[in-house]
Amino acid sequence: MPEDKHKRPKIDENKPDKSPENYSDKLLLLESEIKKVIIGHESAIRELIIAFAAGGHVLLEGVPGIAKTLLVKTLSDCTGCNYSRIQFTPDLLPADITGTKIYRFEKSSFETVKGPVFSNIILADEINRAPPKVQSALLEAMQEKQVTIQGDRHGITPPFFVLATQNPIESEGTYPLPEAQTDRFMLKLLMNYPSKEEEIRIIRNFTGGFSPAAEKIIDNSDILEIQSQIRAVYCGPLVENYAAEIVDSTRHPEKYGIELRDYIEFGASPRASISLILSAKAKAVMENRDYVIPDDLREMAHPVLRHRILLNYRAEADGIETEEIIDEILSKVKIP
Repeated sequence: MPEDKHKRPKIDENKPDKSPENYSDKLLLLESEIKKVIIGHESAIRELIIAFAAGGHVLLEGVPGIAKTLLVKTLSDCTGCNYSRIQFTPDLLPADITGTKIYRFEKSSFETVKGPVFSNIILADEINRAPPKVQSALLEAMQEKQVTIQGDRHGITPPFFVLATQNPIESEGTYPLPEAQTDRFMLKLLMNYPSKEEEIRIIRNFTGGFSPAAEKIIDNSDILEIQSQIRAVYCGPLVENYAAEIVDSTRHPEKYGIELRDYIEFGASPRASISLILSAKAKAVMENRDYVIPDDLREMAHPVLRHRILLNYRAEADGIETEEIIDEILSKVKIP
C-alpha cells in the first residue's frame, strides 16, 4: 500500500520536520525493558505502551496468575512513576480511593488525606468486584483528571495512567462495568495463558534464584513530552475519514454491507474515533513515522472497539463474538 499520499504535506521546504526518531527509540527501549521481566504477552505489552504514550487508560482482561499486576509494576519501575494498587472488593468505599478529610484537634482544623488515586500509575485490580459508586469514583478521576474530596477539588499530577483488570471467568459477586464506563478506557487488552515454551522460561526465571529486574528507562518529563508530540503526528483527511467510517459502521452497519449487523445492539461512540486516531498516532511514533497510515488504524481497531460494541442476546445464542464483527468491518470498509 503506497504511503506517500498519507504523509504530511510540505508547506515550507526549508523548515525541517519534527522527527519521531528519539521518541521511537525511547518507547522501543521501554518495550524491550518490560520484556526482560514479562515473558510472552508481546501484543499486550506493545498495546499497553501505545495507550500509555497516547495518554489513555487500559481495561485488561485475563485470568488470575498471568502477570497482570507484574506488568503494571514493571511499567512503573521502567518509568520511575509513582504506583498504587487498589484491590477492588464489595466493601470498598469511594473515600478509600479518593481520600477524605480528618479533623485534627491539635490544629482545630480539617486535614485532607489523599487516597491512592493520587499516583501516576494506578492498578485497579478486579474493578468489577466493587459497587458502581466506587467504580464511578475512579472513572471520574480518569475523565476529569481531578478528584472531589468533601466539596474540594484536587487536581491529579500528570502523567496519570489507569490500568483496570477484570476476570473473564468469574461473574458471581461482580458488578459489570456499564457501557458508558468502559467507553472511558482507550483500549481493552486481552492476556491469555502462555505457551508451553514461555511457561518453561517463566519457571526458570522465578524458581532459579534469579528474578530479572527492570531498570528506569524514561522519567515523567519524557512521558509528558512524548504524549504531547504524539498529538502532533500528522493524520491526513483520507485516514481521518477511514477512522470515522470504521466507527460509523458499528452504528450503521447496513450502509457498509456488514452481514453480521443483526447481532449489534449498540455501536461505538465518538470516543472510539478519538481513541482510534490517538492510538494509531502512538503506533506510528513507535514505528518511527510522523504520519498515520490506514494499517495503523486496522491494527488498533480490535483493542479500541472490542469493549465498545454491544452485542444482543441473539449473538450470544449463536456464538457470535465481537472480534468477528470487527473482522468483518475491516474487510468491508474501503481502505483509502
